[in-house]
Amino acid sequence: MYAWPASDVPALSGSGRDLRLHDTATGGPVTLDPGPAARIYVCGITPYDATHMGHAATYNAFDLVQRVWLDTKRQVQYVQNVTDVDDPLLARAIANGDDWTALAERETALFREDMTALRMLPPDHYIGAVEAIPGIVPLVERLREMGAAYELGGDTYFSVDSDPHFGQVSHLDATAMRILSAERGGDPDRPGKKNPLDPMLWMAAREGEPSWDGATLGRGRPGWHIECVAIALDHLGMGFDVQGGGSDLAFPHHDMGASHAQVLTGEFPMAKAYVHAGMVALNGEKMSKSKGNLVFVSQLRRDGVDPAAIRLSLLAHHYRANWEWTDGVLAEAVDRLARWRAAVSRPDGPSAEALVEEIREALANDLDAPAALAAVDRWAVSQAATGGTDEGAPGVVSRAVDALLGVAL
Repeated sequence: MYAWPASDVPALSGSGRDLRLHDTATGGPVTLDPGPAARIYVCGITPYDATHMGHAATYNAFDLVQRVWLDTKRQVQYVQNVTDVDDPLLARAIANGDDWTALAERETALFREDMTALRMLPPDHYIGAVEAIPGIVPLVERLREMGAAYELGGDTYFSVDSDPHFGQVSHLDATAMRILSAERGGDPDRPGKKNPLDPMLWMAAREGEPSWDGATLGRGRPGWHIECVAIALDHLGMGFDVQGGGSDLAFPHHDMGASHAQVLTGEFPMAKAYVHAGMVALNGEKMSKSKGNLVFVSQLRRDGVDPAAIRLSLLAHHYRANWEWTDGVLAEAVDRLARWRAAVSRPDGPSAEALVEEIREALANDLDAPAALAAVDRWAVSQAATGGTDEGAPGVVSRAVDALLGVAL
């Protein structure tokens, strides 16, 4: 599977700061020192509907991570998956009278278009679940050989009790885990499971559903969590720097994936930091495909909204915050974009070196994008009020906003 084209990232003078991020697993900030190549895995879409603002907010957060690392003159190894076969996708295809593969391809293509328009830096490896199956099967077989997996009615389950570190991403209690498991694709009430929380590794073929050769596992398709584990281990290995996604992935997805990998390799932890973006709401409820309360990036673009304004609407909120999308949020972003573009269109202005350092410091401090925006706002106000004599300042600001915030002025 191919990703989308990368926009150019201007090189800035000086160097960025080491990144401090909130780690869900420890409950506090960690300063990451990745070495010359930083490694990040971000969980991708299940492509049965278009990119909504909740998706965009999540991918914007981890785009900022990449930009901070690039500003420190590091290379970035970025991996993202596409869950291009799963129950919600198959259900939507049936409901629409659509072919599931055509639906997945169509929505993945639209996602690429949205990411390109929003200037999100693409992953180096963009891997679909289907193409990852040859690497998934041996991992499930190995877990079974290790006694960490078992068969139930032809399906293969992972035993969470096989990992002494299970639950150390979300730190939820068993009751909360069981409730969320039922809500988020698990089957805690299935009779015969060793532990109600045990997730499926390999689903035996069902009539009328797609399936693949699973060697000793029989025909079937992979579970959700082992998909990301196989892709991450193949392209990043254990102990990579950041595992990212929305806050609704901390459990079960990231807890389960971490346990799969830790049992398979005997190493801990799978990732140095588990970083989660907040949820975006509409009309008082979390924006989600199941509820249908969605604002689509593609629809905003069709309505003529500048993608830079869409991106600024995301940047106006701290990535870990839960917030609500409103017409006012977008209007404020449109106004901000106009002010910034007017400010950098003048031939000179106030010195911008201190502004660049403010943006760097804000982003290094747990991706504090609102503080970065406030710093640019102050420069733009000064530019409008008194101007300046530094002929290079508008260009410096324009390049810094592009490189660090992904907004083209």
